[in-house]
Amino acid sequence: MSSPERAGAGTANGTADALLDRLLHEWEHETAEFKTAETKYDRDKLGKYVSALSNEARLRDCSAGWFVLGVDNTRTVVGTAAFSREGQLLELSRRVAEGIDQNLTVRQIHEVERAGKRVLILEIPPAPRGMPVSWQGHFYARNGESLGSLSLDKLDEIREASHQPDWTNTLIPSARLEDLDPDAVARARQGFHERHSRIPVEEVESWSDHEFLERARLMRLGQLTRAAVLLLGGPTAASLLEDHPGQLTWQLKGEQEAYEHFYPPLLLSVGDLATRIRNVKLRLMPPDELIYREVGKYEDTSILEALYNAVAHQDYRRHSRILVVEHPDRLEITSVGEFFAGAPEDYLVDAQPPRAYRNPALVQAMQTLNLVDQMGYGIHRMVSAQMRRFMPLPDYDLTRIGEVTLTLHGAVIDERFSQLLMARRDLPFESVLALDRVQKGLAITAEAASHLRRQGLVEGKRPRLRISPSVAAETQDMAAYVRTRPQSDAHYTRLLIDYLTANGGSDRKGIDALLSPLLNQALDENQTRNKISNLLAKLRRQGRIKNIGSRPQPHWTVVGEAGP
Repeated sequence: MSSPERAGAGTANGTADALLDRLLHEWEHETAEFKTAETKYDRDKLGKYVSALSNEARLRDCSAGWFVLGVDNTRTVVGTAAFSREGQLLELSRRVAEGIDQNLTVRQIHEVERAGKRVLILEIPPAPRGMPVSWQGHFYARNGESLGSLSLDKLDEIREASHQPDWTNTLIPSARLEDLDPDAVARARQGFHERHSRIPVEEVESWSDHEFLERARLMRLGQLTRAAVLLLGGPTAASLLEDHPGQLTWQLKGEQEAYEHFYPPLLLSVGDLATRIRNVKLRLMPPDELIYREVGKYEDTSILEALYNAVAHQDYRRHSRILVVEHPDRLEITSVGEFFAGAPEDYLVDAQPPRAYRNPALVQAMQTLNLVDQMGYGIHRMVSAQMRRFMPLPDYDLTRIGEVTLTLHGAVIDERFSQLLMARRDLPFESVLALDRVQKGLAITAEAASHLRRQGLVEGKRPRLRISPSVAAETQDMAAYVRTRPQSDAHYTRLLIDYLTANGGSDRKGIDALLSPLLNQALDENQTRNKISNLLAKLRRQGRIKNIGSRPQPHWTVVGEAGP
């Protein structure tokens, strides 16, 4: 089918067949689009897709975007007659180049014949670094499976893309599949399936290691990348990284001291390091319970989140290890390389996705293997976890040039902060962030201080603010707390059923006398009566009690066996 006129369509058919199989397996994502186009396809719409797929390929650091004609939405090859007349493919490439403002055109057009049906695969190069691609003056992108305008965030991400080569995407010609750790590869397959659950696990397991690593973005052109060796390399694979240590170091400080180094495969070593951290139990009494709750000193998922993020975003060009220091009251994780896009506070409240990555190949591979996400939610999740546990929030120290230190707190700093979180589950996220800074003696804005003072949460003058003792004292009055503490419906149900069973039934007056003093005293008289009415109605619908009196003068009895 190939000829000099067919705009690069002379790819060996076996290679094109394999390419079509791979695209059908991966199906539609931001860098691939499938259209039926049985007889023709609009050139203007195609130009918009070229712009979108080129921009998405650059954003994801992919080698190309793909536009496929002759495949329907069920992955069935239906064939296409579009651009089939002599010279039309050359004309198509020329028209695309004319409409793309950056003179970019289709890199190659692959023609595949499958069961007598023709498929066209347009290979679209990624946008040049720092230069988003537009079609007739408009920038396009993918929005899920739809075509849309390139957002300002994506536009800025492409324009601000670093011109530094991605260290983790460099190929290692001397690395072989035998240099990888089999357990790490097996765990990587599991993570791949977790992330791409639409692909049957049997299919993932059927892939050869070579095919799997290609799909996981850890192998290109038949060669392993540095990212592959970092994540999956066996015991001797560190030497393939030349002078980079590829190392995590855990250090214990305090009454006892110890240290240990961890090497590739980092996919497994992160978990091994996490087990060294002494995650003892703490006793806390949340306001909705009357017994102590034991929680870990640290949340396991936060530790793994922090460690994998350090692996993903370390500046490997500086040949430094990641250092994890365990103190009696905190965990410090230090990696080299400043925040690559934005600052920590940018990801606290809105969890906005980063505009760019220092190691896009490594981040993409770790996302594909379900180790990290690419949407910037990690910091927000760690902060939320500490709030749920009434503990100090994580800190990021950027004072040392070229380094980032994350601190996860494993002890209470100011009891009033923890008590306040227990008592006030309704506090806005921004107020908790400001109160956390107050307990640590850090400055907050005048606006934030004024807001907290109006709520009676802080006292003193900036910068020497402190959490108000009067607020914390409220949580220490357990007798008052129990009186206003709402119990579950199961608690009141048990009391009511026992009461009706013991007395052979009761009118509404007797039931009100039983339950009213026990209900939350924050309720007014009407709310208390409605609460009891709702409880009776619920038990009646469940067939557990019945009214043998009249509606104006009910008399409630138990149906069948009594029980909670």
